Amino acid sequence: MMSLLSKLPGSLLVFLGACSLSFGGLIVKSFEGSTLWQILFWRQFFFIIIVSFFLVVTYKKDIFKAIYKSGLPGLVGGIVLGCGFSGYVFAMYNTTVANTNFIIQTQAVFLAIFGYVFLKEKISKITFVSIILAILGLIIMLGSSLSPGQMSGNIVAFTMPITFAVLILIVRKYPHVDMVPLQLVAGIVAMFIGYLFSVKISISTHDIFLAFLAGFFQIGLGFIFITIGARKTLSAMVGIIMLTEAVLGPFWAWLFINENPPFFVLIGGAIIISAVFLQFYSLLTKEKKHN
Repeated sequence: MMSLLSKLPGSLLVFLGACSLSFGGLIVKSFEGSTLWQILFWRQFFFIIIVSFFLVVTYKKDIFKAIYKSGLPGLVGGIVLGCGFSGYVFAMYNTTVANTNFIIQTQAVFLAIFGYVFLKEKISKITFVSIILAILGLIIMLGSSLSPGQMSGNIVAFTMPITFAVLILIVRKYPHVDMVPLQLVAGIVAMFIGYLFSVKISISTHDIFLAFLAGFFQIGLGFIFITIGARKTLSAMVGIIMLTEAVLGPFWAWLFINENPPFFVLIGGAIIISAVFLQFYSLLTKEKKHN
């Protein structure tokens, strides 16, 4: 399996990973009777299984050594990503798929801001314009979500781009950190959060199957594909390909569960995606100058 994946183009793997992640909203919205914490618990339970399997296949007897080598950065990164996993389920449960997917794309903006604050990376004029555009898009989007339920989901959705940005900062600061053991820690943290807030963890067979799809295929294979593909793909190109998730997520929700996002959400989302494209155009230009 590993040898086959390694032979595939990195950009194709990232695209497949983004496609896998795009089904997250549809799956969460399709649960029947399960609370968001039960969904989180079982989703991460199956996620842990596939990540563990991947680690065993990859490292064999050195699996515990690989986890140990990730050290404190891996532990902190795993806890941060675990909070992001939890925020994702909460957001999908309490707001629209379109809102959540568009808000996720602000991760490029948070990366630029955090990079400037913590890594002293300069913010170019293009990056500054993209930040202003993204903020404008968010104001338009959030202004159209006046119900308390949707607003709470929108606010919590920001944990995902923020935790992703923090995670990338940790990886940049400690480039030796292996992302896969870190994902195992994240899965355990999120599963524990789901267990902690669940009154009971038993759910229907229908919902167990959906949790299996979510944990094993949607985020399990999704993150593995992206992790392997990103090693062979320019970081700027990874970001652009990941926009596939923002486009396909609301499309699946519209196609299968008839979820129609408000007009202003689409306008705000389009502005956010334009801001992200502008940001990565700037990054691609820099990459070409260095090469």
